[in-house]
Amino acid sequence: MFKTLRDAFQVKEIRRRVFYVVFILVIIRLGSQIPVPGVDSTFFANYFANNSNDAYSFLNAFTGGGFSNFSILALSITPYITSSIIVQLLTIAIPQLEELQKDGQDGRDKLTRITRILTVALALMESVAMCIGFGNQLILEVNAINVIVVVACLTGGSAFLMWLGEQINEKGVGNGISIVLLINILSRIPVDMITLYENFVAGKTIAKAALAAVIIIAIIIVVIILTLILNGAERRIPVQYSQKMVGRRLVGGNSSHIPLKVNTGGVIPIIFASSIMSFPQIIVSFTGKNPSGWGGKIISMLSSGNWFDPNDWFSTLGIIVYIVLVIFFAYFYTSITFNPMEVADNMKKSGGFIPGIRPGKPTEEYLNSILKYIIFIGVVGLIIIAVIPYIFNGLFNANVSFGGTSLIIVVSVILETLKQIESMMLVRNYKGFLNS
Repeated sequence: MFKTLRDAFQVKEIRRRVFYVVFILVIIRLGSQIPVPGVDSTFFANYFANNSNDAYSFLNAFTGGGFSNFSILALSITPYITSSIIVQLLTIAIPQLEELQKDGQDGRDKLTRITRILTVALALMESVAMCIGFGNQLILEVNAINVIVVVACLTGGSAFLMWLGEQINEKGVGNGISIVLLINILSRIPVDMITLYENFVAGKTIAKAALAAVIIIAIIIVVIILTLILNGAERRIPVQYSQKMVGRRLVGGNSSHIPLKVNTGGVIPIIFASSIMSFPQIIVSFTGKNPSGWGGKIISMLSSGNWFDPNDWFSTLGIIVYIVLVIFFAYFYTSITFNPMEVADNMKKSGGFIPGIRPGKPTEEYLNSILKYIIFIGVVGLIIIAVIPYIFNGLFNANVSFGGTSLIIVVSVILETLKQIESMMLVRNYKGFLNS
């Protein structure tokens, strides 16, 4: 990792792009500290202190503390994540969207525009819902002008972050939205480390404090190592290309491989599952009423803060819903990002084949069968990594936002960004070779 960064900084073009990303990240962190005009910026901080609402803790982690400060970037990129989920799900139900997805770059550009519009609409809806749900407590003086200002600031802040993410894609090192999410999560690490220290180390005997520190560090290291292994694992399917006569020469005959990542969906299934499970909790909070009976039990089950609690094992059943959602989105996301039929057709057109497998339909079926068990292995690894911190938080009441989901996002985004930088350096070397 350090060698990649060192080599990257020796290239002027890449160094400029990296500094541009750093500049954008500074803007994001500054924006997270600017409160929305006309509101009580301490309201949500006090709310978090008196309530253990997992949905808001999740949202606060993804906003880098901007939500508890109720800054102009309080909504962060969560509306964009939600709109991406909706658009991708609608590609199954609406044939026109499915056609756009298959229509190359032009189709993807149109889907991106639809996602942008939906992002602004969702941000607007969430802003209005907050003003309705928390108006008298949140807004210092409730009137039309103040409500419009709050809604405009929150909606504009979310749209601004989406635009910054796209700028990182175009002028930076790629992975724009993921990097925005990464910096927000990283900004919460010092607070979480202090919380862990105060809960398990401070005030304890030397032996107990040392044991607690070792356990905490061991869990973090194990989760990081497992994430690194999962991200690096891949199944390489050999491909052989037949020889062809071109003019008076024989060309082809070389061999290659198709690299299928074990973690085909990356961090997307975790983000999507967490977002969906937090959504009902946020809606209930807006109503200002705590549901009773089975409604209250279901909301309690959806909160990861209640999982593995020795005093409330019923709520731990929510982990089953979480696992099912992660599995669903792993298979779903892979199905829309990797098309075995398209890969098989391209191989057939270029004279390539998998040894022992006939080109065409048999190749497609073979790729499908390989993909099914690779996805299963990857999603099992994802679930293990995500659940380990939940077990620790539930049994020992750690109460930190930096859990398995956050660790997976941090490690995955850092690795993907480094790969992107390496690709840029490789392209530059090729260009230099061709020019010379």
